[in-house]
Amino acid sequence: MVHRKRTTCRACSESQLRCFLSFGSVPLANSFPRSPAEFFDEPVYPLDVYFCDRCSLVQLADVIDPEVLFRNYIYVTGTSDTMASHNRRYAATLVDSLNLGDRDLVVEIASNDGSLLRCLQQHGVRTLGIEPASNIAAIASASGVETLNQFFNSSTAQQVRESHGPAKVVIANNVLAHVDDTRDFLLGCKQLLEEDGHVIIEVPYLRDLLDQVEYDTIYHEHLCYFSATTLIRLCDTIGLSILRADRLRVHGGSLRIYARPQDRCGGHSKDLPAVADQERAAGLTAFTRYERFAADVQNHRLALLDLLETLNKDGRTVVGYGAPAKGNTLLNYCGIDTRLIPYTVDKNPMKVGLYTPGMHIPILPVSTLLDHQPDYVLILAWNLSNEIMAQQQEYRDRGGRFIIPLPTPKVL
Repeated sequence: MVHRKRTTCRACSESQLRCFLSFGSVPLANSFPRSPAEFFDEPVYPLDVYFCDRCSLVQLADVIDPEVLFRNYIYVTGTSDTMASHNRRYAATLVDSLNLGDRDLVVEIASNDGSLLRCLQQHGVRTLGIEPASNIAAIASASGVETLNQFFNSSTAQQVRESHGPAKVVIANNVLAHVDDTRDFLLGCKQLLEEDGHVIIEVPYLRDLLDQVEYDTIYHEHLCYFSATTLIRLCDTIGLSILRADRLRVHGGSLRIYARPQDRCGGHSKDLPAVADQERAAGLTAFTRYERFAADVQNHRLALLDLLETLNKDGRTVVGYGAPAKGNTLLNYCGIDTRLIPYTVDKNPMKVGLYTPGMHIPILPVSTLLDHQPDYVLILAWNLSNEIMAQQQEYRDRGGRFIIPLPTPKVL
């Protein structure tokens, strides 16, 4: 079955889920058509967002078979200078703070092309990647990063522990949100650890999503949207203690937690209750905050369309930069098609020559910007906007201007 619908919360198993935002039925954000012949039978699925009244977890109820979503994937972390810098800092932080050496095993779940693990290898650390996308796992393996082409769960954890031994560190960056059985995933992370090991999890932070109106980060792959409050509750259910929580700027605002088994370290950090209190004060545990977010999303759509329509009427040309999954949520929700944006460009060679899902905007090489010199570029990969604008300085020098879509449309 490709699509099914949940009726209970992933964190607390209750059925007190309330929908606060609906994008209608849309195509999968990473299902890029290869030719116009594929436009007419493009599968679409409901994209509705729910709030759990009991535990405050924000989540999708519609679940797409992960074999469909992830077995053949075209997002790679290695194409971004920003992410490369992030990974270098991340690796150095782990090595220094956890005193990692050449005898320590670091396992990364959803390791993509192995970019982070290669940084750790440079510090002499043993690494192992676990990556479900066959094509991406092959890229990582070819680069010298041992990678198992598997989905991760508690059963996988036992197999890896038997074949490779326990891990000093288990890393899960931007993957916990992709998992339907969240508790089993966390249990697997815990089971894979050696006695003094750490689980380190990085997730997009719900508070930033709400405050910055980052609704484009909502798509079928992202089943959950986490606050510190919900992470504390989830970790409690499987016996993990959060020892540290860092807020990061990457991906529009992320939260990185360091956790260990509770029976080896006691309870959560004394700093966490204050974070949970701040979230409560900001409304993250109340349904009314999400109703306000839904209104913000609708207002943003009107503002962005007004800007693009005005530029179009004035005879200005606007194209896109990037073909990220988040951009496809924005394009489809706002109804931005080739009339307003005739094409977008992307650095990822696996995307060039394809079309965006739903709106069917052609994806062209980045060099097209200088070839055509459009008046404006709408940066769909806005989380990389500083990097993109720096790389496109010649376009700016020729008079080109950029549009940052969120949290409110802004022309630079």
